[in-house]
Amino acid sequence: MYSEKLLSVLVAVPGVVVLMLSLSWLFGLALAERTISRVTKAVYALLIVTAVLLVLSLWRGHVDSVTMFAGHWFTVGDYGFDVVLLADRLSVPFALLTVVLAGIVGAFSVRYLHRDPGFFRFFLLLHLFTLGSLLVFLAGSLDLLVAGWELVGITSVLLVGFFQYRRDPVKNALRVFTTYRVADLCILIAIFVAHHSFGAASWAAMFSGTWPEAENLMHGPAATVLAVLLVLAASGKSSQGPFYGWLPRAMEGPTPSSAVFYGAISVHAGAYLLLRAEPLIRSSMVATVVLVTIGLGTAFLGTLVHRTCADAKTSVAYASQTQLGLIFAEIGFGWTTMALVHITGHAVLRTLQFLRTPSMLRDYHRLHAASGGNLDPTGSHYESILPARVQHWLYRFALGRGFYDSVVDRFVAAPVLRVAKLLGVFEPAAAAVPELKAEDEKRASVTVEII
Repeated sequence: MYSEKLLSVLVAVPGVVVLMLSLSWLFGLALAERTISRVTKAVYALLIVTAVLLVLSLWRGHVDSVTMFAGHWFTVGDYGFDVVLLADRLSVPFALLTVVLAGIVGAFSVRYLHRDPGFFRFFLLLHLFTLGSLLVFLAGSLDLLVAGWELVGITSVLLVGFFQYRRDPVKNALRVFTTYRVADLCILIAIFVAHHSFGAASWAAMFSGTWPEAENLMHGPAATVLAVLLVLAASGKSSQGPFYGWLPRAMEGPTPSSAVFYGAISVHAGAYLLLRAEPLIRSSMVATVVLVTIGLGTAFLGTLVHRTCADAKTSVAYASQTQLGLIFAEIGFGWTTMALVHITGHAVLRTLQFLRTPSMLRDYHRLHAASGGNLDPTGSHYESILPARVQHWLYRFALGRGFYDSVVDRFVAAPVLRVAKLLGVFEPAAAAVPELKAEDEKRASVTVEII
C-alpha cells in the first residue's frame, strides 16, 4: 500500500504543477522567474525523494513489482481503458533517472534562460515533459504508455521550435513533428493489433513474470506484426533506421532541452519500449533481425557523420545516435541488463556533454595546451586499414550526412506533396477563397466609410 501511494505521488505531482502553471497562464497571471525557479526546485526535490523511497520500499519488501489500479478512464463497447501504473526493476530505474536529470537541467536552465521571453514557456514544457516521461516508464499497458508517448512528442516539437521568431527552428520542428507522426502511427496500429488479436494490451496480459525474466504469451503471425511495429515505433522515437534524420534537426532548441530530451530521456524512450517488449521481440526472428539491422546500421552511419560535423551540438547528436544504435543491437541480442546499464551511463554522460557544449571549444584548447600541442587524432588506426579511395568515398558520404534528407525529400516528401496538390481540386474551399477575399475587402471599405 505504501509503495502504491509513492507511485501515485510520482505521477500526480508533475501533473498538478502543469495544471497550476497552465491556469496561471490562462488567467494572465505573470509569475516571476524566482517563483518559477523555487517551484521547479521544490518539485524535483520532492520527486527525487519519492523515487528513492519507492526504490527502498521495493528493496526492503523484497518485492519485484508493484501494480496500482487507478480506475477506468472510459469504456466503449467491449473496450475499456484502465489506468494502471507499474513499478518494477525496469520502470523504476528509468523513473529515477528522469527526475534526477530533469531536475539538474531545470536548475541549470534558471540561469541559462534568465530574462528570456520564453522563460515561463520553457518550464511549463519541462514539467509537461516530466509528466509524459513518467507515464511512459510507469504505464502498466500500451494504452497508457501512448498517452505519455504523445506528451513527450509534443513537448519535444515545441522545444525544437522554441525560438519561433527564427525560420529554421520552426521548419525543423515541423520536420520532427512529421517524423513523429509516421512513427507514432506504428504504435497505434500495434495497439489495435494487440486488442484485436489478443484481447488486451496490458503488460500483465502480454507477458508472464517480471522483468527481466518475463516470458512472452503471444504467438503467431499477429505477434510478429506486433513486434515489428513496436520496433519501428521505438526507432522513430530514438531516431534510428528509417527515422535517422530528425535528431540533428532538433539541435535548434535551447541547450537544456537538447540535454534532457535528445541526450538523456526522450531518445531512450524507444529503448525502454524495446526492453519492455523484449520477450515478444525475442520470440520473432523477423523482428530481431530488423532490430539488430537498424541498430548496427545507424551506429555505423552515426559514427561516420559524427567525425565530419563542424559544430559541437550536432556532433554530440550523431554520437548519441551511434550509442543508441548499439543499445538497440544489445536488446536484439538479448543482453537486456547490459542495455539498461548502457542507457543509464549514456544518459548521464550526454546530459553533461550537452550542458557543457558552450564550453567545449574552451575545454579543447585547455587540453591541447596542457598536452603541449600534441593531441593525436582519433580513429587513425581504422583509416590505416582502408585504401585512400575508400576513405575519400566515406568522407564524402559522411559529409553529406548519408544523403538522408535528399533521399527523403525526393522519394517521400515530393510524391506526397504532388498527390496533395492533385487532390486539392476536390477542396471546395480553394475555389471560394477569391470570393471570400473580395467580400472581406468590401466589408472593410464599408467599415472605413462608417468610421
